[in-house]
Amino acid sequence: MTTLSLVMKPVSQMQLAPGSVVTIQDVSWQEFETILQELGEKRAARLAYSNFTLEIMVPLPEHEKPKDLISDIVKILLKQIGKKYEPFGSTTFKGENTAAVEPDACFYIQNYQIMINKRRLEINDPPPDLAIEIDVTSKTTLEAYRVIGVPELWIYDDGKLAIYLFSDGNYIKFDSSPLFPHIPVTQIIPATVARAWEVGTVQALEEFVIEIGGSSF
Repeated sequence: MTTLSLVMKPVSQMQLAPGSVVTIQDVSWQEFETILQELGEKRAARLAYSNFTLEIMVPLPEHEKPKDLISDIVKILLKQIGKKYEPFGSTTFKGENTAAVEPDACFYIQNYQIMINKRRLEINDPPPDLAIEIDVTSKTTLEAYRVIGVPELWIYDDGKLAIYLFSDGNYIKFDSSPLFPHIPVTQIIPATVARAWEVGTVQALEEFVIEIGGSSF
């Protein structure tokens, strides 16, 4: 009778193609921390962890273009309404040793001042005020965000933008953003992303700036 033995290899040796999604069950928090350290900061993969489940995703260009474009739109809108911010990109946010997320993009707005000099997150640092997720090959799980408590979460999926607000430990879907109460972001962002696929990102952003410049937002 042949006895099979398990072959254990570091996660960093996994060769994942763009668009790949790998889900690993029964991962303890300590194991997650080890994997996070093993993968390092200079990597293409994005990680999400909750309920002892680790998801590793490698983005496609279909994911990256909307991410950069929506981030640029947020910066333009914040500048227009006179709000300062600190962008924290895809920083790893952890909560209560039980969950972790790496948003596609995120911004500190209300708390931007205390984050200006931060090169590393500390235990008592607040979550970002706005996080953005682009769903292409995988779907955003709200559970990890519930643990971390990000006040506002945008999820762009299949040409639509959904806005979720954190209230009493849960996320509730809203039609508008408290950050931009007079701007129909669920309409203008999908339209601008669609336009970028037609004419390119630079021209789409230029047209967007012209549009909001002549609007009554």
